[in-house]
Amino acid sequence: MESSISIVAASDNHYALLLAALIKSVEVNHKTNEKLDFYIIDDGISKRNKTRIQSSINPDTTTLHWNPSKGVVPENVKIPVDHTAFPLTTYLRLFGPHIVPASVKKIIYLDVDMIVQDDISKLYNVDIGDALIAAVQDIGKTVSCDWGGVPNWKELGMDEQAKYFNAGLLVINTEAWRSKGTTTKVLQAMYDNMKHVNFADQYGLNVALYNEWVELDPKWNWFANDACENPYIVHFLDIKPIFKNYRSQESFKTEFYKYLNQTAWKGHKPVSGYKRLMRKAANKIKKRILKIFS
Repeated sequence: MESSISIVAASDNHYALLLAALIKSVEVNHKTNEKLDFYIIDDGISKRNKTRIQSSINPDTTTLHWNPSKGVVPENVKIPVDHTAFPLTTYLRLFGPHIVPASVKKIIYLDVDMIVQDDISKLYNVDIGDALIAAVQDIGKTVSCDWGGVPNWKELGMDEQAKYFNAGLLVINTEAWRSKGTTTKVLQAMYDNMKHVNFADQYGLNVALYNEWVELDPKWNWFANDACENPYIVHFLDIKPIFKNYRSQESFKTEFYKYLNQTAWKGHKPVSGYKRLMRKAANKIKKRILKIFS
């Protein structure tokens, strides 16, 4: 058993409070002796919010390693600018295996819009064999899903019934990822098929890692819109619980605030959904500007 568990997450300042709740949920439910090493890709989190996150952890069990996004993405690498409203922060997960020490053989990547409700060591110690990654099947199920999946699956020679994974939770074999140049392969898959990119880098990951991943129990990435008695990780895929127009399972929102109230954001109240819409619009505008100047 490893002496520490390495976890990667990426966040901008808007979702700093989600990151705080995520970290706290991991801490609270971690029962074994490994230390928790969080490698956070910081995409503009304010100094104040970083201090608030830092003050919310237990320093005896948890260490936060801050990695500014400008230093994470190599200067010669260009992030694909797609047409979606997903923030560019989402692409930063592709660099997670490159920011941890070479001695770290495995990492867990977690989206910040999650809470962990079981001991993370159980996931970290899952044997994924020689697979590059382990993940959970997405709500769209297969690459041929007509509203999700990989729109050009037929052109790419994919099996119609091939399973399609959600990229919000990844257990990554870091040595294999780096040795196979996986980050570059994922980005290239997107550049080569840009008109088909629908869910940002999740598209590129499913194309580049076709048949190179193993499936985890769906409870390790349970989507909050569906009921489940004891999910191990809850993923707020849709509207986040910090907004008044949240529409997923109410019990999961209650659980989220249970963890958030153990951080420096104690007492936070959901805000107007208009702020969410404004942020999505800003993401699209930013991408359009980047396209013009690139």
